[in-house]
Amino acid sequence: MASLQMATVLNSVSPLTVPRSNSLGSAPRNVSTKAFAVPRREAISLILSTSIFSGIALPNAALAQPTVGLREYIDSFDGYSFQYPKNWIQVRGAGADIFFRDPYVLDENISVELSSPSSSKYKSVEDLGPPEEAGKKVLKQYLTEFMSTRLGVRRESSVLSTSSRVADDGRMYYQVEVNIKSYANNNELAVMPQDRVARLEWNRRYLSVLGVENNQLYELRLQTPENVFVEEEYDLRQVMDSFRVNKVSA
Repeated sequence: MASLQMATVLNSVSPLTVPRSNSLGSAPRNVSTKAFAVPRREAISLILSTSIFSGIALPNAALAQPTVGLREYIDSFDGYSFQYPKNWIQVRGAGADIFFRDPYVLDENISVELSSPSSSKYKSVEDLGPPEEAGKKVLKQYLTEFMSTRLGVRRESSVLSTSSRVADDGRMYYQVEVNIKSYANNNELAVMPQDRVARLEWNRRYLSVLGVENNQLYELRLQTPENVFVEEEYDLRQVMDSFRVNKVSA
């Protein structure tokens, strides 16, 4: 019976489609994905690991799933493309131009942000200054977005690395990596300081790739818990290196 169920699951696996509505109300956007074949052994490994861990309670632990290959996302309407883990799912209404997340590690996601074409006239990513200066701006933006009004919340942050590279399309891209830790008091209303003990809420790595085309600034954003990043660093860097911006026809 177990073998029959396994075979049924494997035969039901189908490529993930990524529909995209046109928020500007014009003709349907030319958005596509390209799936890469997943070895049968990896599919079996994913199913087995899911069934094994589903019955085990592991508080405060993120379970990274086995590598399942990458899928390419192409948005020729806005002019960019990148690869992402093919088992990640699209989330609509997240505020970004496109947003995918890991269905198992909910703190792990990828998104793309674009500057407004009417209010920005970027000619090159170097308009941001050197990579080090761009890194400071990226970190400041993250901290602004994560600003909390809760009592007793404290954030620690640092820029881990900044770099620039010229990709195979001849364009220059900046890469920025930052770490942000969030601490919160276990009893923020306590009167005595010794009763307000700060504890670590989360510890995340944020990876950004910046590129310029069509007079717009494009930013690919990857968010992942630090402990998961250690396990998935190779795959996540592949995702970062895959980001490209493209000329859009007028």
